[in-house]
Amino acid sequence: MGTRTVIGIGLAGAIAAGALSAPAVPRVTAAAPSCRIDGVERIVAIGDVHGAYDRFAEILRAAGVVDARLRWAGGRAHLVQMGDVVDRGADSRKSLDLLERLQGEALRAGGAVHPLLGNHEVMRLLGDLRYVVPAEYEAFVTAGSERARNDFVEEAQPSLREQLLKETPLGFAEMRAAFARDGRYGNWLRKLDTVVQINGVLFVHGGISPEIAVMSCDAINTTVRRELNEDLETTRDAPLESLSARENGPLWYRGLVQESDAFASSLDEILAKQQVRAIVVGHTVTPDGRIRTRFGGKVIQLDTGMQPAYVQGGRASALEIRSGVVTAIYTDRRDVLLTLPR
Repeated sequence: MGTRTVIGIGLAGAIAAGALSAPAVPRVTAAAPSCRIDGVERIVAIGDVHGAYDRFAEILRAAGVVDARLRWAGGRAHLVQMGDVVDRGADSRKSLDLLERLQGEALRAGGAVHPLLGNHEVMRLLGDLRYVVPAEYEAFVTAGSERARNDFVEEAQPSLREQLLKETPLGFAEMRAAFARDGRYGNWLRKLDTVVQINGVLFVHGGISPEIAVMSCDAINTTVRRELNEDLETTRDAPLESLSARENGPLWYRGLVQESDAFASSLDEILAKQQVRAIVVGHTVTPDGRIRTRFGGKVIQLDTGMQPAYVQGGRASALEIRSGVVTAIYTDRRDVLLTLPR
C-alpha cells in the first residue's frame, strides 16, 4: 500500500536522506536467472504487513508455514512476502525480524522465504519518513537515545537545530542508522529482490506495466538493487526516472488492478514477455478485504488490508498455490479460487 510520492519529502526526511510439485528439490531453470524457479510443490504468498505483527504471525500459522512458536514448519514450501512490511503500523521492526529469521530457518529445512521489496521499504531506505508512525521510532529507543538525538541535531545548520530538536522523536537517530546502507536493516533490504517467478507465476509488489514488461526478472532486480546502493544525492536528482520510484515501475504500478477489462490483450502481452502464466500483486487494497482475481485468474490481488489501524474491514490473508490450484487462506476459512491457466 502507499501513495505515489517523490523521495525525501519533509525536513527530517530530507536530512535522513542525505541533505543532512513436482520434483522434491526446487530447481532454477537451465540458463535462467535465480529469480526464476520451477519445481516447487507448495507456494504461500502473503501481502502487505505494515507493522501488523500479530496478524502477520496469525496468518503464518493459519497457512501452516510456522508452528505455535513461530518457528519454520513449512518444510520445502516457498513463502513469498510481497513487501510493505514497514510504515503505518507499530510493529514493523518485529515483523522484519521475524521475516529475516524465517528466511534462514526455511533454507535449512529445504524451503525458502522470498521477502520482496515494497515501495515503503524503498521509501524508508531513501529517507522518506512521512508514513512512519510514532511507535516505529519507539521500537528503536535505547538508554542513549536522547544523546543520539542531540548528536543528530548538532549535525544540522545552527538555524535549524531548535526546530529539529522539537520535530525529531527519540529513536529517530537509531532508526536512521539501522536503515542506512551498512545498518542492521538497510544492508539486508538492499539485497532483496523486487520480483520472483516461481512455477510460472510472477510475484511483485506493485505490478508489471507494459513499459517494464520487456525487462527480465533479473534485469528488474539488478536495476533496483543498483539504484538503492547508489549515492542518495544521485538518486534524488532524478527520482522519477529511476525504476524504483517511477509510477509505472514494479513497486508503484497499479494498472493490473485498476485497468478495465479492455486491458486483457495488453496483459497477455505482458505475460508473454515475462514468460509467466499469472502475476500476483500487493500494494492496492482489495475493496472487500478478500483476495481478488482478475482476467480469468491471470492477475491475483493479494493486499487485503492487514493493518487495522489503516484499513477498516481489512484482514490478514495468504495465497496458496499447490499443483496449480489457487486457494485463499484466512484465519477462519479457506476458499479455492481457481486452477491456474497453463
